[in-house]
This record gives sequence, C-alpha cells and structure tokens, in this order.
Amino acid sequence: MQVTETKSEGLHREYAVTVGADALAAKTNEKLERVRADFQMKGFRKGKAPLPLLKKMFGKSLMGEVVQETVQETVQQHLEDTGHRPAQQPDVEVKNRTFDEGDDLTVEIRYDMLPDVPEVDFAGIALEKKVVEVDDAAVEEALERLAESSVDYEAEEGRAAAEGDQVVLDFVGKVDGEAFEGGSAEDYPLVIGSSSFIPGFEEQLTGAKAGEEKSVAVTFPENYGAEHLAGKEASFDCTVKEVRAPQKAGIDDALAQRYGAEDLDGLKGQIRERIEQEYEGATRTLLKRRLLDALDERVQFDLPPSLVEAEAQQIAHQLWHEEHPEVQGHDHEKVEPDDEHRKLAERRVRLGLLLAEVGQKEKVEISDQELGQAIMAQAQQYPGREREFFDFVRQNRGALEQIRAPLFEDKVVDLILGKAKVEEKPVSKDELQGEIEALDEEEAPAS
Repeated sequence: MQVTETKSEGLHREYAVTVGADALAAKTNEKLERVRADFQMKGFRKGKAPLPLLKKMFGKSLMGEVVQETVQETVQQHLEDTGHRPAQQPDVEVKNRTFDEGDDLTVEIRYDMLPDVPEVDFAGIALEKKVVEVDDAAVEEALERLAESSVDYEAEEGRAAAEGDQVVLDFVGKVDGEAFEGGSAEDYPLVIGSSSFIPGFEEQLTGAKAGEEKSVAVTFPENYGAEHLAGKEASFDCTVKEVRAPQKAGIDDALAQRYGAEDLDGLKGQIRERIEQEYEGATRTLLKRRLLDALDERVQFDLPPSLVEAEAQQIAHQLWHEEHPEVQGHDHEKVEPDDEHRKLAERRVRLGLLLAEVGQKEKVEISDQELGQAIMAQAQQYPGREREFFDFVRQNRGALEQIRAPLFEDKVVDLILGKAKVEEKPVSKDELQGEIEALDEEEAPAS
C-alpha cells in the first residue's frame, strides 16, 4: 500500500492511496479457494473445481467484495499508522471504479482531524452561584394563582351572561337549513371568552339569560378541520338553560384535597418544594452558562471546519423554522448560515470538544439505568405512543445519542464545577429571572 499526502491545511488532510494489483489478486484467490472448498461442479469432485472456471463464474462479484473490504481496511490501517482521529466519517472515493484484473486500486481519503485540546486549570475558575430562598410570600402568591385557576361556577337566577361566565346550553347546528353531524349537544358548559368555539359564537351569547332561545350565525374558518364545513356559513339554534357566575376557590383544605394533598399545610409544602426545584433549575442553568463562558474565554484551539459548518447549518436551519413555524417539513429553500451562525457554531464545537476530552480523560460514563430513566422521561411526552417512541430510539442510534449526549455533558459540567471555586450569592427571584431571560438574548444570533 502506497500512501501520498496530497493536502495538509490546518486540521484538513487529503491522501492518495494505491493498493497494488498483486495484493488484490491474492485476496481474490483466497476468496476463490474458500468458494472452491464447498463448491460442487459437474464432472469434478467437491472442492476440486478448477480455479480458472471459478474465476470466470464468480470473479466479478468477488472482486467487488475485495474492493469494498480493501477500501475499509485501507482507511483503518491509514488511521492506525498516522494516529489521526477524524472529526467525522472520512470521505473516501475510489478513483478507478471500473478497472480490469491486473490494475492497481486508487483511493482518495479526505477528512478533518480532531484537534489536540489543551488542559485547563479548573481551580482557577471563580463563579457565583445565585441562590434564591423560597419565602412564605412566594408560596402564598402561588396559592393565590392556584385558587384563581381553580374556578367553580354557580348558577344565578336572572343573571345576564358576560365574559368569564359559564353558560349551560343545548344547541343544534345547521348548514343550509340541515343539521350536520357533530353540531349538536345538550347541557354543554361553555365559558364565554374561552375561545373554545368557532370565532363569533361566544360573543353572540353575551347578555343571554336562562330560558332564552338564541340563533347564533357564524362562518366556519377556511382552515377548519372538517373539510365539508370549512368556509361554510352556519346557524346554531341555542337554548340557554343556566348562566353561572365564576367563583374563585377558597384557599383551604378543600382546595388542597382537589390537588391530592391531605390539607392546606400539605399543599403549601408541595408548592414550596416545586418552587425550590424551579429555582434550583434556573440557578443550575445560569451557573452552567457562566462556566461555559469562562471556559470559552480560556481555551482556544483549531476547530475542524467540517464540524463548524455542520453546526452552523443546523443552527441556521433551526432558527429559520422558528421564524417560519407554518412550515412543518424540510421542503423549502436552502438556508445558508451567516457569520453570526458560524460564530455561535464555533463556540458550540469548541466547548463540545473540550467537554468530550475532559469526560474521556476522567472516564465519565452514563449507566444503562441513567439512560433508561432519560428515555422513559422523554417517552412520557408522547402519551399513548410510548412503545412507538421506545422502538424508534432502540432502532435509531442517532436518537439514542441525542438523549445520551446531554447526560454526559451535565456529568462533565458537574465534575468541572467540583474543581472550580463556586461561591453562593443570595439574590431575589426577580434578579435570577432577569439573568435567565438575558441568556437567550446573549446567545441568539441577529436575524
């Protein structure tokens, strides 16, 4: 095997590799011998068929196998000899795909190498951990919001329906004078202002009282789910049975029991714990971001261009979809990354390589139990389709890696934080929230 370096720029490498015809012939003959051992040809004993005849019968197919195996072995041998670590799967091209017996095999190999990542003195990193204490006022405020969202409705005789009231009614919907399927109901509780019905329906019930009959005229939206009704004019014959006024739930044991607590003190304890978790999550997010900022300032090294470009493409594509939420698929114009996208991509690639290097040196691992718990947590986002999600993850290595990667990153971050100087600083919840909101503005590229 003859290897010639044809390009060396930064981390990028290109090589021309030639495998001699003799080596290819030797491999082909080895395969022919293995075929002959089990082959029965008419007129010959098993395993005694002439090689020239076998070559005529199987030569082309065996040569294809030989070429494929030789290319794989060539790339592997080259990487072992050089000690290079490709940033991505090497780009391999067979230059003479159609060659005759006796020709050499010529292969071109192109790849970006992973860089040498410098060591960082984590003990020299000083960070502030913003800590918020959950006070009684925060718990009471959360209780108030919970009570306001736990509205009961009580019927009031003679009350005229207003926004926020609940109207209990029977209705029959008609198009062109004919009732349509799914357009009728009895004793239906409708909150005026909830926008749960066709636009214009609820507003026409304003002022209605119990016992009144009203005809409500609406037009179904053009994008209505039922195609036979989309864009059609319809009328609803409505009978109002009750008008109920909203009643905010009391902050008492009854409210607590509605949410699974034994009493009010138990509910307060649950709320306090939930708020603590929210604060801890926000504190963790902020602390991790400030650590990554500190690492980004301290570490500089060459980056594989292919990784940066791939990350920039992904960032640009994601942001484009955020700006065009109406486009669900990927059948759209090509999105080209700009300088801001590439700048963010460089940061992400640099920090990703650094964390990966630290994790490898420190032998950070994700256990099957940790990975299983993460998969289970994500599966719960697809109620009724959990099994489908499990099967997808099991069969898709990329999906599994997307779940494993953040677990690995968080473990490495915790390891670094354990070596850095971290001091707690008490702050208010508003100060913490303000810093969290600023994170998105710091990272988001200008559109």
